[in-house]
Amino acid sequence: MVSTRGHPKEFPEPDLTPTRSTPSTPSKSSRSRVARKGSWAHTPSNLTIIWLLVSLPLVIWDTGYVMFRPLTMPGGSLHWPLYVPYELYGKVDYIYGWKAFNEHNGFTAAQGMLNIVETLMYGYYLYILYAYGKQSKAQGRGAPKASTVGFLGQQRFVDGKMGGIAVLVAYSAALMTVSKTVLYCKLCCECSGILLIVLGLNEYYSGFENIGHNSFTNLLFLWIIPK
Repeated sequence: MVSTRGHPKEFPEPDLTPTRSTPSTPSKSSRSRVARKGSWAHTPSNLTIIWLLVSLPLVIWDTGYVMFRPLTMPGGSLHWPLYVPYELYGKVDYIYGWKAFNEHNGFTAAQGMLNIVETLMYGYYLYILYAYGKQSKAQGRGAPKASTVGFLGQQRFVDGKMGGIAVLVAYSAALMTVSKTVLYCKLCCECSGILLIVLGLNEYYSGFENIGHNSFTNLLFLWIIPK
């Protein structure tokens, strides 16, 4: 028999009760790392931001002319120097000229009100990008590659709740932009066998009442291209 005098006490009886195995629970820090790694984020490129910074001042300029008529029209106290180009434009497109104003045509001002709402939405979108966004090195889908366009391809990202709000606001504002563009003008012409179509339902259904007096050259350089 083997002596066990060196052990301080007898060995305990083994516990033969079957135990149920439980899956290991990841720590709180590991869960947060996984959540951050797989989370969704809105990542517009700098090209999108630059487009907004260029287009929004032009929309504000146009809206100011419309909403402060007749002060912004020829002879008005606010016409010179900011709104001088509209003297010519009002003769090309009557919707911006004296004809529509004297006839109390409400389309111009109604469109101006929508421009205000649209501009505020884009402004709030930019606020979210710069107040909550961070610079991103990742390449989002649909954005130009930074390796080919440099600064224009760099991106900011906004994640979480504010990222979702940014997408919703930007999508709604962009839908307003497309809708107003389709509503505003329509011109169909055939040039060198190619049918050119500029969408816009208001002029189409009014028989081109506001632009039909122009030659094609005037429409091309003074109306279509600026649009």
